[in-house]
Amino acid sequence: MAIANEAVSHMEWKRARVSQKRQVTIPQKLFEQAGIKDEVEFSIRGTHIIMRPVRDNVGNDYFSDLILADLIKEGVSGDALLIKFREKTKELHGAIKNMFAESAEAARNFDGTDETEEIFGDKSED
Repeated sequence: MAIANEAVSHMEWKRARVSQKRQVTIPQKLFEQAGIKDEVEFSIRGTHIIMRPVRDNVGNDYFSDLILADLIKEGVSGDALLIKFREKTKELHGAIKNMFAESAEAARNFDGTDETEEIFGDKSED
């Protein structure tokens, strides 16, 4: 933890007041440096709240190619292509979040029983 605290102490810090509604105004310099557009997401590590800009398409290049290919096959083009692409990538983002949530739930409820045999058959038969 000493390393983490040392790294945090060398960061530029700005102070902001928290309103009664738990709202905070992000200092303009930090807002611009972070590249925030219209949405942020939060996480927590220890006592540190982490905020970052939402970037729906980061890391989705493979899926972006698949989505675009499907839309082009469907005959979508021009401005409609961009609109449909954005809709599909938002759906993908939601589907991935659901998949992670379901995986976390399965891990919490894991009782040590291997249920893959029902799906893939007996592994010892290979």
